[in-house]
Amino acid sequence: MKCLFCTSEALPFAASGGLGDVAGSLPQALRQRLIGCRVVMPLYDEIPQELKDEMHFITSLSVPVSWRRQYCGVFEARYGGVIYYLLDNQYYFKRKGLYGHYDDAERFAFLSRAALEMLPYIDFKPDIIHCNDWQTALVPIYYSLFYANNDWYSGIKTIFTIHNIQYQGKYGLELVEDVLGLPQKDIPVIEFENCVNLMKGAIETANRVTTVSPTYAQEILDPWFSHKLDPILRARSWKLSGILNGIDTVNYDPEQDKNIYANYSSKDLAGKAVNKQKLQERLNLTQDPDVPLVGMVTRMVSHKGLDLVKAALEQMMNEENVQFVILGSGEWEYESFFRTMQDKYPGRLTACFGFVPELSRKIYAGADIFLMPSKSEPCGLAQMIALRYGTIPVVRETGGLKDTISDSEDGKGNGFTFSQYNAMDMLNCIRRAIKGYWERDGWQVLVRRAMECDNSWGRSANEYIKLYRSLLKD
Repeated sequence: MKCLFCTSEALPFAASGGLGDVAGSLPQALRQRLIGCRVVMPLYDEIPQELKDEMHFITSLSVPVSWRRQYCGVFEARYGGVIYYLLDNQYYFKRKGLYGHYDDAERFAFLSRAALEMLPYIDFKPDIIHCNDWQTALVPIYYSLFYANNDWYSGIKTIFTIHNIQYQGKYGLELVEDVLGLPQKDIPVIEFENCVNLMKGAIETANRVTTVSPTYAQEILDPWFSHKLDPILRARSWKLSGILNGIDTVNYDPEQDKNIYANYSSKDLAGKAVNKQKLQERLNLTQDPDVPLVGMVTRMVSHKGLDLVKAALEQMMNEENVQFVILGSGEWEYESFFRTMQDKYPGRLTACFGFVPELSRKIYAGADIFLMPSKSEPCGLAQMIALRYGTIPVVRETGGLKDTISDSEDGKGNGFTFSQYNAMDMLNCIRRAIKGYWERDGWQVLVRRAMECDNSWGRSANEYIKLYRSLLKD
């Protein structure tokens, strides 16, 4: 079986979020299971030079972009046993930042068309083309309209994965002919609410649609979660399924991680106490091995549940013997709030701003409790990383958080959960975690249980392989 994984980002080349982690890990897990998976993505200017130096040029081709044709250079790289095709066009991709440009629709229309056009040139005909989020949503659209009846391309199946339904690729209808290159008769495929909606078009044209957790697959059928696409999804619910993401358990391994202060394992937790002590020292928190340390590593935006944290944080700090650290960046409202709280609770609360990968590892390893009260969370990786490092998650039961964290109240779970998006419910859940922390013997059992949870990509890869095989049998 051969699969082409189409993505706008992938580690180690370029990434801005969870999609980059998925595209860097899932293809490797598929290859390890003898699936011929290759990846195609843009050759961004931001890719580190040392990785560019290891690429080699394969071919060039002319790609139709509406009424014009654009140069595309195809470069090949190998990483983790996977072949990557990086598509070069300096006009589209020699820029600062992966996204947020005025012509993103045209940039990713080029990527989608080029991914299909290059296949005969590299002599790789996939059985499955697996596309991800709106940036590659045009692949199943273009395939169904322009390629499916071509002898060379016939028989290929397409899968479209929704990583976050909030970002749909919505543009004005004036782009249809001049940028996307679709004839007037095919406008209904991508039109939704009087505008272009690329995700809607992919949902209609792909053979299967997946999301990144089973619970999220159900949630997006509800208007509260779907950002208005629920009627499209409900009409095609037969093709929708949810497969939980995994994490790279080799990269995130407290026994080997060089970014933490001391290594440890579920069988020997001594190093975790060292990480806590060193983290307190680095962040100017009071040196106290006994006080519970609550950590957050998050984007500072509303859907991450920071409104609940704003509403309850002072009450928690005033009523509980607890320390708190947060790392992240985002909206001014939240950054300003945490700066104020840091000044108000010196030695007990530290706010760190920006994306600091090595510090995030130290928080995962050094904190006792990991807070993730998201309003919505398609899958979430942070709670799985926290489990891996023995830091007990406190989460709201939504999306992938519900699928990965079960409440330990019955003595069998791996964290603490609450269901309603309510600040007091979150605070009471944190209090239950703090109470559990003081029951030291039971807490050690919980930490070991958390660290032994299997959130590897192997489990997820097996589910994707089942989906691929079922699709090829249709």
